[in-house]
Amino acid sequence: MKPLHTFALAAAVQFAAAGIAEAQTRNLQAGAYEAQAQVMASGLENPWALEFLPDGAALITERPGRIRILQNGALSQPLKGVPKVFDSGQGGLLDVALANDFATSGTIYISFAEPGAGTAIARATLVRGDAPALQNMRTIFSMDKKTRSSHHFGSRIVVAPDGNLFFTIGDRGDRPRAQDFGDHAGAVLRIAPDGSIPADNPWADGRDALAELWSKGHRNPQGAVWDPLTASLWTVEHGARGGDEINQPQAGLNYGWPVISYGRHYSGFKIGVGTEAEGYEQPLFYWDPSIAPGGMDVYDGEMFPEWQGDLLVGALKAQLVARVDRDEGGNVVGEERLFEGAFGRIRDVKVAPDGAVWLVTDESNGAVIRISR
Repeated sequence: MKPLHTFALAAAVQFAAAGIAEAQTRNLQAGAYEAQAQVMASGLENPWALEFLPDGAALITERPGRIRILQNGALSQPLKGVPKVFDSGQGGLLDVALANDFATSGTIYISFAEPGAGTAIARATLVRGDAPALQNMRTIFSMDKKTRSSHHFGSRIVVAPDGNLFFTIGDRGDRPRAQDFGDHAGAVLRIAPDGSIPADNPWADGRDALAELWSKGHRNPQGAVWDPLTASLWTVEHGARGGDEINQPQAGLNYGWPVISYGRHYSGFKIGVGTEAEGYEQPLFYWDPSIAPGGMDVYDGEMFPEWQGDLLVGALKAQLVARVDRDEGGNVVGEERLFEGAFGRIRDVKVAPDGAVWLVTDESNGAVIRISR
């Protein structure tokens, strides 16, 4: 078990949420080291996701329905060709991910709440130049049983090493849907790059459950990552009043919502039958009370070697980054809370190729912040 390294922020250098734009660079005390927080972009409207491009630029989504490119400290104009989205509540333009062959194909995937309203996945070709745009846009997945609810769309995309797509959909604010195997809601799903069904999906024949389903019983997973340490998918999801969970979703398994949970309803009443029951999987880690987790990444870099292999989870309500400490086998052994109250609501966390940690703040005047040694 490796020791937890304290990453305490000195109060004198904390960012006030309203002061991020004014304080473009601040020094932070990182245990025995100094780190630096630099605002790379501001003035974004509820940014939701960030994805690095091979040349060091980054794609940034804004929930009302925009994608911009951040390069050399400058934001592009919104890209043309983005699909129309259902911009209401938690819905809108959500995640973005690169295909494994992006360097040659230019293919990206986006998740969004489509008019209707339900979660959808589209693929497109990113064209760079003087007027960057998305071309050949095609929706490759559209969830069934759409409702006008503006809650619990998910929706994080993970492109696995084999090129297939994992993505998440919340229960859409209707708890029983997470236990309905004829419903895409409350699930982790898996499709091929063209939207077809991989032959090794747990219900690929569609007889006993929808063919796209990978796992069920999820409340609202808004963070997901492919973990190189365990060569598997990891997700993080919102609980109710407590019970946020980290899971390692396995094919065909049920993760319990709303039958079991480590939280309670917002009313204070018990959820389901309690914290465990036969046939339902236990989380690998949970928070009670809730931190309201957003995006998640695995630290893999040289800048903060003491974090190697740990999970970095952004938090909305708690306004922090949780470093979930893991041993060499990928087992969770502890947690350290970083940047608490320093930047506002943390929607996404990404580890850059140079080992810096980039944060996206979900605010009406949202920012992108780089944390470096």
